[in-house]
Amino acid sequence: MKTTTKLFAAAALSFATFSGAAFAQAAKVTAGATVYDPQGGTVGTVDSVADGVAVVNTGVHTVALPVDKFATSEKGPVISVTKQQLDEIAAQADADAAAKLNTALVAGAAVVDNAGVALGTIDKVDGDNVVLKTEKGPVALTRKYFAVNNGALMALVTKDQILAALNSAQTQS
Repeated sequence: MKTTTKLFAAAALSFATFSGAAFAQAAKVTAGATVYDPQGGTVGTVDSVADGVAVVNTGVHTVALPVDKFATSEKGPVISVTKQQLDEIAAQADADAAAKLNTALVAGAAVVDNAGVALGTIDKVDGDNVVLKTEKGPVALTRKYFAVNNGALMALVTKDQILAALNSAQTQS
């Protein structure tokens, strides 16, 4: 199963519209609930709900959706797109994110951690292998530990984790 977690804006769920009455009813979105499309077809199941976001698993993608994008039907929570449409939206988001990452992940690029703290720069990229040059020395990470967030190249780790890994490697040497 391909896993993608994305938080989609309201526009991404605007393929179909609900009547005002459907949205007026507060949708009860809970973990384990089946999610339906406007025609009553199954979209997926809710894996979890936290901080106003429901994680919907379509069986192909795992997608984070704001709970205010759910309406209520006789069957249960409903969103404005079909499973196929939601999978297409997620696949396009993946492709867009990969393209941004490929553009940003180059030698010399500045890298921040997942809290926005400067980590260092990219020393080299060889396929999925990336060497990050830090003040304490080089660190090898794979491409999956990087993302582009608000235009910044970000490592999906903290500076403390990087420093701990470097300290551990240095004490084992």
